[in-house]
Amino acid sequence: MNALGQLVLMRLRMLMRQPEVLFWTFIFPVVTSLFLGLAFRNDSLGPVRVAVAEGPGAPALMAKLEGVPELSAEVADEASARRRLARGQLSLVLLPGAVPEALVDPSQAEGRTARLLVEQALAAPEDAARPAVVKATPVSEPGNRYVDFLIPGLLGLSLMSSSLWVVAGSLVAMRGGKLLKRLAATPMRRSQFFLSYMLARAGFALAEVVFFCAFARWLFGVPMFGSYFTLTLVGLAGALCFAALGVLVAIRARTEEAVGGLVNLVSLPMMFVSGVFFASGNFPSWLQPVIRALPLTAINDSLRAVMLEGAGLASLGAPMLVLAAWTVVPLLLALRWFRWT
Repeated sequence: MNALGQLVLMRLRMLMRQPEVLFWTFIFPVVTSLFLGLAFRNDSLGPVRVAVAEGPGAPALMAKLEGVPELSAEVADEASARRRLARGQLSLVLLPGAVPEALVDPSQAEGRTARLLVEQALAAPEDAARPAVVKATPVSEPGNRYVDFLIPGLLGLSLMSSSLWVVAGSLVAMRGGKLLKRLAATPMRRSQFFLSYMLARAGFALAEVVFFCAFARWLFGVPMFGSYFTLTLVGLAGALCFAALGVLVAIRARTEEAVGGLVNLVSLPMMFVSGVFFASGNFPSWLQPVIRALPLTAINDSLRAVMLEGAGLASLGAPMLVLAAWTVVPLLLALRWFRWT
């Protein structure tokens, strides 16, 4: 076996001997998806909670509201109802009067729905039945659930975290242990040294992709509308990209404390803005060009496109170019700045 092959095997053994890497790669995503999958499970929407303040006219208002199945109405003391509205326990408080007054908290998403339902109920004649204009059929298809959105984001996060921490941490540890000085005395080139890290990271990324596809399918029935081969290629591209970033981070750090700070500086902003747990489109439009240029955004968008939309590699040109740029540029900078000492 040549020197490069031995280096790749050494990197893989180092990965398997680090329990924290195995935890963040295989255990953390499962636990996170279980908790978030339960928190955002696709249960049917319950009725909107409203209250009618006590007073003359309250029984007549209640009689109309009780005929609306989408509303859960009750009579309550006005002061108590106002407190519950402020705490988000009610979506609307209706005050009786010649013209009933609806109190709505504008910060509540259900407030507008509650107001429209109440207005519709009060506008109908008291003895008129509500017409069945359309038939409501609940739909919950795989591919449209929150967990289907979450799994590709967690895979992208895993590829980023394991690549950055393993590559950067290993290089700094080798520098601290004077191992890089010993390698400087060998005929090995810097390009071969970096290539060993990249190949080892690619091999470990294969295990990550297979693991995520297996547990997502088994636990949650997450669909795969695209090709597993395409998904694997996208995963490998992401792993190589973040491995290149890890190399660049490591050559700027001299201690393990310093590399930890640099890795967090690189990864934490992307973890929050690149669409891991919620869509990156929630951020302001002026920030979108920056978000689209981030490698984690590119890998997450590509993984979701393949898994949930059946996209092929040819349709992923823009995010693949982003990943390629974030792979080539850090490697070129690392080759230029790297020193064995």
